[in-house]
Amino acid sequence: MLKYLKISILTLLFLLLHTINSTAQGVSDTILSGGFNALRVAVPFLTIAPDSRSASMGDAGAATTPDANSQHWNLAKYPFLNKKWGVSYSYTPWLRKLVNDINLHYLTTFRRIDKEQVVSGSLLYFSMGEIIFTNEGGIQTSKHNPNELAVDIGYSRKFADLVSGGIAFRYIRSDLTGGYSNQAQSSSTAGNAFAADISVYYEQPLTIDNKKAQAAFGLVISNIGSKISYNADAIKDFIPINLRLGGRFSIDYDQFNSFSFVMDANKLLVPTPPIYDRTTNEIILGKNPNVSIGEGMLQSFNDAPGGAKEELREISYALGFEYLYSKQFALRGGYFTEAKTKGNRKYYTLGAGLKYNVFTLDFAYLIPQAGQNNPMANTVRFTLSFDFDAETQNKKSKQNNN
Repeated sequence: MLKYLKISILTLLFLLLHTINSTAQGVSDTILSGGFNALRVAVPFLTIAPDSRSASMGDAGAATTPDANSQHWNLAKYPFLNKKWGVSYSYTPWLRKLVNDINLHYLTTFRRIDKEQVVSGSLLYFSMGEIIFTNEGGIQTSKHNPNELAVDIGYSRKFADLVSGGIAFRYIRSDLTGGYSNQAQSSSTAGNAFAADISVYYEQPLTIDNKKAQAAFGLVISNIGSKISYNADAIKDFIPINLRLGGRFSIDYDQFNSFSFVMDANKLLVPTPPIYDRTTNEIILGKNPNVSIGEGMLQSFNDAPGGAKEELREISYALGFEYLYSKQFALRGGYFTEAKTKGNRKYYTLGAGLKYNVFTLDFAYLIPQAGQNNPMANTVRFTLSFDFDAETQNKKSKQNNN
């Protein structure tokens, strides 16, 4: 029997999430009576908001003003970013009140090819502390640092003055046990998957009461990719294929003050777990979740056991606002909500940002709604960004020549 002498709470949580069979044989009476039927996916770290700016606006980002971290939210925004190139690093502590070795790191960069085209890339790395394996006698046999990562590259371009599109390709690796095996169980392996993002962005200038304003819309389907497993004999699980639709309204109140209001709606495009008969193991409500990737995405719109009402509950919402003073100082806030039967995540977010020349520093803080818990509760997250435009580079080159 395998025992753990040291294992973080989050590591245990992720091990459970990854090993739950999406076709569980039977649903308990308690779950049925409560109506809880959350979607089940592997590598959920891909759904975490990695940067502080969007994290401080309720995790909204499909149509926020473009920045260096658009790679995660909507890389089609990059062509509208008036910069030559940039790089950004974000750090998110996890369960900081309990442990100090679980963290999320996010590094992203972009480079403009010309006025219409941009290439970009990112690295998302989630470290889940240390786990020690022992035998039945309590003797240590091995130890491992569970971790997950995603590496991607993207290309985006303008199709017209107001519309752009983008595509990204992603490699995902999830190593939870370090290949541990014993006589009582088959050997485990690191899970690997490949995925892609497809995104569109639209930006419309407006004039309201002689003030400059702007409306924007974003549509993103992310993590369209292969299933993943941690054992050759196990059924493969869907990764979090997600549909994100967002909008933004911005207005320059005067020369120094501007406001933005944003909203995102998200829906996972994966099969909803059906309800099985406890004696025959046959599906009595819903549809078979063991389908191909394309079929699963289409099926996700009409496979909930509770019908259309349950399908609507699978949509989560993110609301946020941003106040900018002189394009240098920012105050932000937001709210995220999810149906009680689909995960019940509900929290408020706050944040601030400071920009000086090519340097930007953003902070985010999460406050769970009353009665809720969150692994990022009451911790500060930060993002450090640098971006450069052609004019800045030309000035520096001229100064060096002189």
